[in-house]
Amino acid sequence: MRRRLAILCAAALVLVGMVGALAPVAAQTAASATWPDHPIRVVLPFPPGGPSDIVMRLAAEKMQASLKQAIVIDNRPGAGGNLGSADVARAAPDGYTWLFGPDSLITVNPHVYKQMPFKIDELMPVTIATQFSQTLVCNPALGFKTVAELIARAKATPMSYASGGAGVPGHLSMELLQSMAGFQMTHIPYKGPAPATQDVLANQVPCGLLAGPTVLPHVRAGKLVALAVSGSRRSPTLPEVPTLAEAGVAGYKADFTLVMLAPRGVPESIVARFRQAFVDALNARDLAEKLRIGDQTVVGSTPGEAAAMLAADSVKWGAVARRIHLGLD
Repeated sequence: MRRRLAILCAAALVLVGMVGALAPVAAQTAASATWPDHPIRVVLPFPPGGPSDIVMRLAAEKMQASLKQAIVIDNRPGAGGNLGSADVARAAPDGYTWLFGPDSLITVNPHVYKQMPFKIDELMPVTIATQFSQTLVCNPALGFKTVAELIARAKATPMSYASGGAGVPGHLSMELLQSMAGFQMTHIPYKGPAPATQDVLANQVPCGLLAGPTVLPHVRAGKLVALAVSGSRRSPTLPEVPTLAEAGVAGYKADFTLVMLAPRGVPESIVARFRQAFVDALNARDLAEKLRIGDQTVVGSTPGEAAAMLAADSVKWGAVARRIHLGLD
């Protein structure tokens, strides 16, 4: 009798354990079925006006129509994007908080910041949204027309350059350029490419290697001079501007992407729905054309493709950071 009672008690405990284990799954399934039932927040870890801000604001309106909920854009700049990224990494994986920004958040920052406020594996890739390059621009007052002229001046007299922040694409790209071309300029970091561009426009800082979409209107207006682009091919919107490799820095290449990320653990069904709404918005004819004009090429990768691309770029930029001894507190 006692043995039978013990067996029944053990079975009951197993059953309770199974029910307990299934409860979160059931709750997650129910949440997925009703998602989204309130506004969705997308954190941008840089100030307004940069590439991620431009792209996300263009996509948000179409996504709202598709998902039937408001897309709230939350700019949280600081520490090369680490502050906003940490905010999302700590968020509940319920599909109501997402992170959108340059791939450097994942591919560069872990290699250059001595202390990261979050773990990379706390975030998971959703999609590579677009690809873009950096544009080397100078104030027209300097009179530079070529990269060679800039390098010659920088070797002869102290100069400075602006970037969107320590460890962001423009900073790392410029450090790579200096390392490969054998010159040195003082880095002036800003909280995003937009404020950096404003000071180059005002000639407070003579030059900058900055996001193409941010500086493009000023180049077209003649307020900035574009000397070269960082990518492996010329910009379709500035076809007359050479790549840095074509401008004489053999082997130079620095392509960058914008990536959507989520807190680790967001249900796959929610990730799929959100990603599809985002990619559909990017591929809409009118939006894709606006992005192309802004020097952004739509990619719209799968989560798996995004993870593979980010891993490969992390290896590349990690090697660059070590080679130029780039480290940030």
